[in-house]
Amino acid sequence: MFLSLDIAASGLQAQQTSVDVVSNNLANVSTTAYKRQIPEFRDLLYVNLKRVGTSSSDTGTINPVGIQLGLGVQTAAIHRDLSQGTPNSTSGPLDLTINGLGYFQVTMPDGSTSYTRDGTLQLSSTGEIVTADGYPIVPNITIPQNAISISINASGVVEATIPNQVDPSNLGQIQLATFINGNGLQALGSNLLAETQASGSPVVGTPGIDGVGTIEQGMLETSNVNPVTEITTLITAQRAYEMNTKVITASDQMLQTLGQIG
Repeated sequence: MFLSLDIAASGLQAQQTSVDVVSNNLANVSTTAYKRQIPEFRDLLYVNLKRVGTSSSDTGTINPVGIQLGLGVQTAAIHRDLSQGTPNSTSGPLDLTINGLGYFQVTMPDGSTSYTRDGTLQLSSTGEIVTADGYPIVPNITIPQNAISISINASGVVEATIPNQVDPSNLGQIQLATFINGNGLQALGSNLLAETQASGSPVVGTPGIDGVGTIEQGMLETSNVNPVTEITTLITAQRAYEMNTKVITASDQMLQTLGQIG
């Protein structure tokens, strides 16, 4: 059987993966703090019909080039573009953007900690600052029910104005986590990420100190997906897919020709 059939089939699979990634990126073009995904591909093993560098004669001459037939392509990885999305003003007192490195820490129902850049925060029935799914942030901060207003500065200090008090009440400070390899985090859905061995352990710090990003109140980070770039990638993948199908068609016709000769 022609190698071209298997090679082209691997090309079809690779381009389908590329289309799947583009589809997910475009679906999340409006998702808060979403990071676009980028597929990476690598070539497969090669069949050496004549190995380069081997002797080509009894006199010691060497083959300057060889004969290698590639066996196709496979997906090597799908990584995230961790560049920051554009901050978008919302004026919401609990809408927060991280300018720079860092993730909000979130306590999950099982007690584990997840991480997110989605700063769409809310108040629970008891006044806790929680995510849109009701998961409390770390450290836990509770807003008094009689608070008139909430202020969060660039360092993550949360203050509330209380009736009959001259000075705002300091309620706590939001801490951010950073990772040496952000692409090593595992996506859990719902804008949440989990620590893995590849990401390394989180380093928790104060916003604005030692390279940790700062916090901006009343803003939300938009997705960093560029629709024009994604459509261009989609067209390229579509054309490559079509070319691989043509290879399969041509190989099939050649096999039919061989069959007719027999």
